[in-house]
Amino acid sequence: MYRVHCMNNISQSGLDKLYKTFAPAKDLSVADAAIVRSTNMHELDLPKDLLAIARAGAGVNNIPIDRCTEQGTVVFNTPGANANAVKELVVAGMLMASRDIMGSAEWVSDHADDDQVAADAEKAKNQFGGSEIAGKTLGVIGLGAIGAMVANAGRSLGMHVLGFDPYLSIMAAWSLDRHVHYVQRLGEILENADYITIHVPANDSTRGMIGRDQIAQAKDGVVFLNFARDVLVDEQAMARALESGHVRRYVTDFANPITTHMKNALVLSHLGASTREAEANCAAMAVDQLQSYLLEGNIVNSVNFGEVNLGPIQTDERIVVLHRNIPNMIGQFTQIIAECDLNIENMANKRRGNNATTLIETSGPWDYSVVERISEIEGVYRTRMVAPAS
Repeated sequence: MYRVHCMNNISQSGLDKLYKTFAPAKDLSVADAAIVRSTNMHELDLPKDLLAIARAGAGVNNIPIDRCTEQGTVVFNTPGANANAVKELVVAGMLMASRDIMGSAEWVSDHADDDQVAADAEKAKNQFGGSEIAGKTLGVIGLGAIGAMVANAGRSLGMHVLGFDPYLSIMAAWSLDRHVHYVQRLGEILENADYITIHVPANDSTRGMIGRDQIAQAKDGVVFLNFARDVLVDEQAMARALESGHVRRYVTDFANPITTHMKNALVLSHLGASTREAEANCAAMAVDQLQSYLLEGNIVNSVNFGEVNLGPIQTDERIVVLHRNIPNMIGQFTQIIAECDLNIENMANKRRGNNATTLIETSGPWDYSVVERISEIEGVYRTRMVAPAS
């Protein structure tokens, strides 16, 4: 029985499903797998026998990916599970930026004990006026699960929508409203959009992608929205643009010592995925991915190993190999299997960057030595054998 440790509060609907198959582990040191949301794992000692980590969310900045890869720990995330929750908050952010809704609510709260509050509110309301978002231009940077939903929502609200994503997938393209105008350059969004929202992962190529030059290129009075990651924006440059009035509003879900002191910034407390529905969806997806990998070796939505899925095990056993993506690996695997008198019935191999996953279904006499021999090949991170459910 596999043992799974939950490192944060995870939706019970997902855990109930998990513990029908696996046992809970009270501590990470004795776990075969872990589910995490926000815990920073970079400073933790990861057990060498830890098979997998599932992040109940899209970002994996809190997980030491390189260290996990070197010890053969598969890291999963749950892209799209919280997309609707984030989309709705982005729409709310646009509305709060276009009209001083928060200022109006605070005024009423401050005058709650005034007997003339109704009359005074009529006099005060002009200071909280704003503009409508219908007819304005929305620029969406990144058209993955969240970005595509935001783009479509903008169209439903009567906005002109520009979308930019140099890595646009076929699935994302199919999901876009046909009236979303896809542009080839980030500059086209910066130069034309009244509202710009960012929905890209944080990595070496995107860190600081909205910097001084990009902000300067944007229209006067633009509104920036960032519900992806704070590191995507040069916050010092954004603070200066807000102070000068070039940027009208910066709406961000990431509170830190810089954003909380920005003029004309609306800073939220990381609410993007904080809905019951999103948490349940993330938990359910994380649990499904863990179960499929631990019981069958299938990998879906891994950030460090190739995605491969042979479905339920159809033969006597299935060999799961996590390895570097280098020449002659498959040849070495098949030679060892043949020498152990096992017959290969089915095989799949898929790479992700410099790493790969190989699944091999065999029939013949059970021989665990095949796992030991494959594990000794240079470039192999982990090998294990899984059998069909009895």
